[in-house]
Amino acid sequence: MTPSSRTATALWTVAPGRAELRREPLPDPQAGEAVVRALFGAVSRGTEGLVFHGRVPESQYATMRAPFQAGDFPFPVKYGYAGVGRVEDGPADLMGRAVFALHPHQDRWLLPAEALVPVPEDVHAGRAVLAANLETAVNALWDAAPRVGDRIVVLGAGVVGALTAWLAGRIPGTTVTLCDPLPQRRAVAAALGIGFAAPEEAPGEADLVIEASGNPAALAQALELAGFEATVLCLSWFGAASVPLPLGEAFHSRRLRLVSSQVGAVSPARRARRSHRDRLAAALALLTDPALDVLISGETAFADLPADLPRVLAPGADVLCHRIRYP
Repeated sequence: MTPSSRTATALWTVAPGRAELRREPLPDPQAGEAVVRALFGAVSRGTEGLVFHGRVPESQYATMRAPFQAGDFPFPVKYGYAGVGRVEDGPADLMGRAVFALHPHQDRWLLPAEALVPVPEDVHAGRAVLAANLETAVNALWDAAPRVGDRIVVLGAGVVGALTAWLAGRIPGTTVTLCDPLPQRRAVAAALGIGFAAPEEAPGEADLVIEASGNPAALAQALELAGFEATVLCLSWFGAASVPLPLGEAFHSRRLRLVSSQVGAVSPARRARRSHRDRLAAALALLTDPALDVLISGETAFADLPADLPRVLAPGADVLCHRIRYP
């Protein structure tokens, strides 16, 4: 390996709302390891927004660690979990292959080969950055267990909400409505082949309501939209925010089921038979549909990322999946 290939540049969040690029050494790979040159990455507005603004609750510091995170919360921390790259050095069966890894934002990685999941040949590398969010959607539907013909409402047309609605819409006979206060998200829903409604027009008597908005008020609305003995799945993570819920009124008489879903653990419905790697590989295999490109709303060169992150992660910004392009 040349000396330049033994260093990497990584993004570090160093204070609330401030990030910087740092050079760091990259050791030579040992047996069973690989060096990967990054091609694309993606910023997750939900979780990374909490990290970037220093809003991860202290009680969740251990739970919220990314698989290959460096540093500790709140700062300085090297964070992120959506990277696509090409293997430059490592096991023969991976050489030259495009791979996905849950790695922070960095232009080169040294990882165990077992942490790299090959990108299927019929999936564009630039679209493969959606794999981490789609893996969350897969886990959510494993938790929610929707059935053929269900009426499903998804609150929140961010990337995770839109992917969950798209995936639910592929179940035969389902009627899926994606709800969001931003009218421009109607075009996103149309591109994904699912219905759309403003929150105040969301249909009631749903068999399943999935809350993925990041807005605490939406979870209360989800309870209102659920039909008798229906399931409400909370997919948002609200950090340290307080979430008041009307668990009196008709909550018990309607026998509603309120379920949490979180990607850190494989759903109990599949845990005995699927590993984290299996779940991620399943998500990557689902990314063949070009319609999903509608979820990539912008792109930033890696060198410009520290300057662009405050805009991308600003509360209320009209950003879906923001892609990182590496040189």
